[in-house]
Amino acid sequence: MTAIGFIGLGNMGGPMAANLAKAGHDVAGFDLVAASCEAARTNRIAIATDALECVRDRDIVVTMLPAGRHVCAVHREIVPAMKRGALLIDCSTIDVASARDVHALAEAAKLCSLDAPVSGGVAGATAATLTFMAGGSDAAFATAEPVLAAMGKRAVHCGPGGAGQAAKICNNMLLGISMIGACEAFALASKLGLDAQKLFDVVSTSSGSCWSVNTYCPVPGIGPKSPADNGYKPGFAAALMLKDLKLAQEAAEDVQAATPLGAAACALYEAMVESGDSERDFSAMLPRLMRAARET
Repeated sequence: MTAIGFIGLGNMGGPMAANLAKAGHDVAGFDLVAASCEAARTNRIAIATDALECVRDRDIVVTMLPAGRHVCAVHREIVPAMKRGALLIDCSTIDVASARDVHALAEAAKLCSLDAPVSGGVAGATAATLTFMAGGSDAAFATAEPVLAAMGKRAVHCGPGGAGQAAKICNNMLLGISMIGACEAFALASKLGLDAQKLFDVVSTSSGSCWSVNTYCPVPGIGPKSPADNGYKPGFAAALMLKDLKLAQEAAEDVQAATPLGAAACALYEAMVESGDSERDFSAMLPRLMRAARET
């Protein structure tokens, strides 16, 4: 049993912390939202009065927070209160520069650290089937592996500090691009009078095969059950996809990488969010394209 502090008990962090407790770890949690704390309490998580109490005397501290500014602020607060030699794991999805700043902060305090963003969404967090993309030292990753295994099905050590965030934004840029491609293909098929099931049968077993079609098809009633079958309730909200695409574009600009499709995907999801669809699943790009087709 490991003494773990968990800060950020929202839609992702709450079930992740619950799975740590279910695995037999001693978990203390903290969140600024009272309802999130109460939900966590029902999952055998001891609720701390503040962030400092949550991390004090803990072997491992996990954070799951909205953005880089939140991660940096919280880590500046908690790092001095953590015991020397403890491991700090940040599972938030943030910019690479902020992740590296957090690693430097931890190193100066004689702490081990990992940036370990996740893929798999709320369903994966609940089912403990997340994939972790980790950046940090070999020693930090080795210490973290049993804890990550309690929350997910796979953890990949991607390299030194910041590499986990780099892998996450590259993966999600590709996901956003591929989902738009899948939606465009099904929208075109509809205009051509092609049955969606027939297109799925072709694409899912041929060169167009991809996760956005095979596993997460944006057409209701086609393929495995997905948010499309539930009125496009997320899932993975369009606002979160836009956040990751913006992070990818910021990183691309920093290193002068050419990502024209990433930029186009970012613009399309930005328009989707601004139109009021921010809380719909990112696969709801399909009905947007279908409406646009009818209006032309």
